[in-house]
Amino acid sequence: MPQKALSIILLILSLLVSPIVWADPIRLSEPVVADNYSETFGELIDVSAEAVDLAALVNQPNLYLGKQTLVKTSIAKVCQKKGCFFIAQQDQHILRVAFKDYGFFIPTDSGGKTVLLSGELIEKEMTADQAAHFKADLKTESPALSAGKVYEIIANGIQIPRS
Repeated sequence: MPQKALSIILLILSLLVSPIVWADPIRLSEPVVADNYSETFGELIDVSAEAVDLAALVNQPNLYLGKQTLVKTSIAKVCQKKGCFFIAQQDQHILRVAFKDYGFFIPTDSGGKTVLLSGELIEKEMTADQAAHFKADLKTESPALSAGKVYEIIANGIQIPRS
């Protein structure tokens, strides 16, 4: 058998018997509280804040701008570079969630989980460059990342279930 063919066969066999290695999630912050059920990142959840659903924030943002709110929402997508933001989703309603002063991050494998967060709704102008940067970090498209006037939640604490 020619040397090149033998090399190819050995390479294929080594790939077949090698364990598949999955990338570990990125965890740049430690939780401030952790138990068997959840981890809380940032600050402790402000349970005295007004409980609001994501649909209300999206449909009536002027009622909530600058107010501390308590939001239960699903994480649609997480920044895969550092876990420095995520896209919150409730049905067709979506908002970008960033973290107060970039003071904490969430694990990059938090997508699909339903979380509880405390934070403040803000209005800001997103540039095309910022939108492109966020899309690259998400490694996917999202309608929450468009240039122009946008609403975002600046979370000061987020509780994420372990499973």
